[in-house]
Amino acid sequence: MPPEEYALDENEERSMIEPRSLEDSKLKELVFVLIEWINDELADQRIIVKDIAEDLYDGQILQKLLEKLTGEKLDVPEVTQSEEGQKQKLAVVLSTANRVLDRYPPYKWSVETVHSKNIVAILHLLVGLARQFRAPVRLPERVTAQVVVVRKKDGQLIHRTVREEITSTYNDLGMRCERDAFDALFDRPADNLAVVRKSLITFVNKHLSKVHLEVTDLDTQFHDGVFLTLLLGLLEGFFVPLGSFHLTPKTHDQKVHNVSFAFDIMQDIGLPKPKARSEDIVNLDLKSTLRVLYNLFTKYHTKT
Repeated sequence: MPPEEYALDENEERSMIEPRSLEDSKLKELVFVLIEWINDELADQRIIVKDIAEDLYDGQILQKLLEKLTGEKLDVPEVTQSEEGQKQKLAVVLSTANRVLDRYPPYKWSVETVHSKNIVAILHLLVGLARQFRAPVRLPERVTAQVVVVRKKDGQLIHRTVREEITSTYNDLGMRCERDAFDALFDRPADNLAVVRKSLITFVNKHLSKVHLEVTDLDTQFHDGVFLTLLLGLLEGFFVPLGSFHLTPKTHDQKVHNVSFAFDIMQDIGLPKPKARSEDIVNLDLKSTLRVLYNLFTKYHTKT
């Protein structure tokens, strides 16, 4: 809908992307990368996204994507045909997204913008999810779009054009961060990685066996923060109050809390701030898990 045809209340504001921005090569690349990522995530559900606005605006596919990423089942109707039903579903889906993406406010999406197929709002949301869950894709950097913002003032529609940044450089995600020994390790033959795994498993089991726990899989057994927290207590010789973390975490948030709590302990006992984020560990990023465990190994491997 052209801005001239917007039906706005006094002081209400609405925006739309300039059509020529849709032809920008970097924006097209971003849309393509995000669609491929969504389709890979939802391939086992036989969901195929072809148009990022037309396929996501009603919340159905966003619901499936969030459930896959968080491992949580959302309490929403499976199918909603009416506009009101779609918006109610979107409200639940976006509320969950906002809780997961609590480091990104103010949010650049809403029920109204997503349901009205505002592609800039939808892209902001998807980029946030891709960053949070470390999607195995490289997002094109510094993607921008020209956005026409319309506001009604004194009965007149006032237009202004702004350049909206949709992606940045993401050094904080490690997409362009300085390589370290573990980057090099993953480039080498698998035998090298197997030796490191074996050494770390032997190290952690030496201490966890004191509380009758055993690690057999570094990829998954540290992702909820429980073993990591207990291991730190054993290494430093203190009891970790059970009320400080979730001993049987069920949700993504509880797992992130546990890992963040373990990271706080690490800094309290004088270890450097982990290079990984809590979400990296929860999302089963093996390289991040190995980095954290190796820091412990370096300090405590001679401890009996």
